[in-house]
Amino acid sequence: MTRKSGAPHMQRACFQLQVRPDRLDEYRSRHAAVWPEMLSALKASGWNNYSLFLRSDGLLIGYVETPSIARAQELMALTDVNARWQAEMAQFFVGLGDAAPDEGFLLLEEIFHLEDQLA
Repeated sequence: MTRKSGAPHMQRACFQLQVRPDRLDEYRSRHAAVWPEMLSALKASGWNNYSLFLRSDGLLIGYVETPSIARAQELMALTDVNARWQAEMAQFFVGLGDAAPDEGFLLLEEIFHLEDQLA
C-alpha cells in the first residue's frame, strides 16, 4: 500500500503481554542490550519505530509501525536469531501457553489516531 505522497502505508500495531513480576529487572536488563543481530533482523523485517513500555506490575505494551504486522512476524519467523531470542524470552512471560512471545501477544485494536482524523 502507498499513500498519495508515494510513501508506503504504515500499520500502527500495539500489543500486550504480561511479564512475570519477579523477573522485571532481568527483563529490563535484557532489553538494555538487545543482540545486534536481533536488532538488524527486526529492522530488515519491517519493524519500524518499535518501542516497549513496561508497567511496574509487569504489563508490557509494545508499539511498532510496519507495512504489515503479519508480514513482519512472518519474516522474523524465518530468522535463526528470532528463534533463539524467543526461546530466551519465553521464560519472562505468563499466559502464553505453548506460543512464543512474538506469536502469543494480544494485538490491540486502534480506535483513534489524531493525524487520521485531521486529514
